[in-house]
Amino acid sequence: MDHEYIERPERLASLVEELRGEPLLGVDTEAAGYHRFFDRMSLVQLSTRTANYLIDPFAAGELAPLGTLFHDPAVEKIFHDADYDLRILDRDAGLRLSGLFDTQIAAAFLGEKQLGLGSIVEKYLGLKLPKEFQRADWAERPLSAGMKEYAATDTAHLPDLRDRLRAALEERGRLHWAQEEFLRREQTRWTESDDTREAYMKVKGARDLTPRGLALLRELYAWREGVARERDQATFRVLGNQALLEMSASPPGGVRDLPSVTGLSEGLAQRRGRDIMEAVRRGLAVPEAELPRWPRSPRFERDLELEARVESLRDARTRVADQLGLDAGFLIPRATLEEIGKARPTTPEALAQVPGVRRWQVEAVGDTLLKTLRKK
Repeated sequence: MDHEYIERPERLASLVEELRGEPLLGVDTEAAGYHRFFDRMSLVQLSTRTANYLIDPFAAGELAPLGTLFHDPAVEKIFHDADYDLRILDRDAGLRLSGLFDTQIAAAFLGEKQLGLGSIVEKYLGLKLPKEFQRADWAERPLSAGMKEYAATDTAHLPDLRDRLRAALEERGRLHWAQEEFLRREQTRWTESDDTREAYMKVKGARDLTPRGLALLRELYAWREGVARERDQATFRVLGNQALLEMSASPPGGVRDLPSVTGLSEGLAQRRGRDIMEAVRRGLAVPEAELPRWPRSPRFERDLELEARVESLRDARTRVADQLGLDAGFLIPRATLEEIGKARPTTPEALAQVPGVRRWQVEAVGDTLLKTLRKK
């Protein structure tokens, strides 16, 4: 796939000027979060109908010049599943978007079940996309020729794919439905997690541990985070969760016991064994009264009438989804049905005011939901 690799600030600035008159651009980003501790945007791909560009943010510097294109609604930006791309563009470059066409959203409105880019491109364009660099470390430099080829391919077909999907949406009278979702997705911003639980408590399997085991897991988790940060390496590449859970449930007696832990190599035991055992000792030394414990789940009184109402709404939603050929959860998620069940709207206008309800949903399934509520 022919492409130009952009690694000079002055070339980035001139490219933006060249692309000002383009009606649309395919866009994608690559990040390094799978391999690295410090997730960072590592590549930006742009494609017109005739040319492909790879922008290296490590070499080209600030990406602010792209704002001229990204903020201009006259230049349609085509992404596939823009959610994470928009988050890291906001976080790492302060870039916001206007004029989005998201091919994943478009495909969902056409009733597609397989929403990956490869599946959609194969169905609508008859092309097979390469897969060999899906898990590549995009922060490494220099990028190999194969990685560059793969990255350029990710956006090269987006303009043609957009054309096919847009035509299909227009034919089925659903383009304005998709455009409402495009506008909503444009508002996607980077937000820090507001989960108040300690990070170590999110490890799958942590709930099976005793309070003492949780104390051990907390110390071992903190040790692993420190090593991963020091080496700028993804935590699972330092040591897997299974090893942490094993040592938390059954703490090793010394460095000599570490190689018997699942996934803990003899080399790691030799290099980091003392530090690991120090973390174990800290966990064992936590006083009984200070051991971490899971908070008690709040008790809720069941509202059987509401549950019955929501179940009726769910059945009505499923019938309409089948008629439209859409995934039922995409048509209206269950959480939104619960809000509708609580609000019990009686008119389309009142339904549109329920939190989470879109205008296109009122058009697509509103009458059926209101009739269901009247029957209940």
